Amino acid sequence: MNVEPRIQAKLLDLAAVDTELTRIAHRRRTLPEQGELTRLESDRVGRKDAAVAVQIVLDDLDRDIKKLEGEVEAVRKREERDRKLLESGTVAAKALTELEHELGSLARRQGVLEDELLEVMERREATQSDYDHAGGQLSQIDDAMVDVTRRRDDAVADLDAAQQRCETDRAALVGEFPDDLLAVYDRQRSQGGVGAALLQARRCGACRIEIDRGEIARIAATAPETVVRCPECSAIMVRTKESGL
Repeated sequence: MNVEPRIQAKLLDLAAVDTELTRIAHRRRTLPEQGELTRLESDRVGRKDAAVAVQIVLDDLDRDIKKLEGEVEAVRKREERDRKLLESGTVAAKALTELEHELGSLARRQGVLEDELLEVMERREATQSDYDHAGGQLSQIDDAMVDVTRRRDDAVADLDAAQQRCETDRAALVGEFPDDLLAVYDRQRSQGGVGAALLQARRCGACRIEIDRGEIARIAATAPETVVRCPECSAIMVRTKESGL
């Protein structure tokens, strides 16, 4: 294939644009902000699950407290009724002994219930502290996610702008190349990543392998308009004064 050396040289501009597009695509796939956001989202799920588990414990403790408070209140009312009955002076001697025994039992029962209630209330206070701590951690994660999302979106916007510039530059360049040359370039780029590169100091700019003297001699003898390709990676090699021919 024969193409004017001037047109071949422009392949370097096209390759530079395509290299930048490849870099942008890689950057888009590996944004550190996106990785950080993914980590925070996973962390938030774990923290949220922990907070829900603590909330379930709190609900159970609240039910226990309500039940115990009801039992304590029932004992108090029973004791109050018995005491009024005792103080009324209308109870027979035998019933009086039974009533006094029941009041003693009620007092002991009330003490046990109040101790249990105090213990459950202390557990609830500690659990509430755990829940508040979990809520604080969730708030911190939410704040961090807002910040990382903003930075991620800014980075994506910068990449979008850079990609748009490169695509505009590429569209302006591709019209200058013959279709057959552009087809070879694009096919090579799809296979090896670099479609064209500078032959510099006897080294291919695409694969960075130094070409042996025999091949260099053959290339040196080739007409300037002839398109030559790297014997190692098949990229189009653009020849200039820096090629060492």
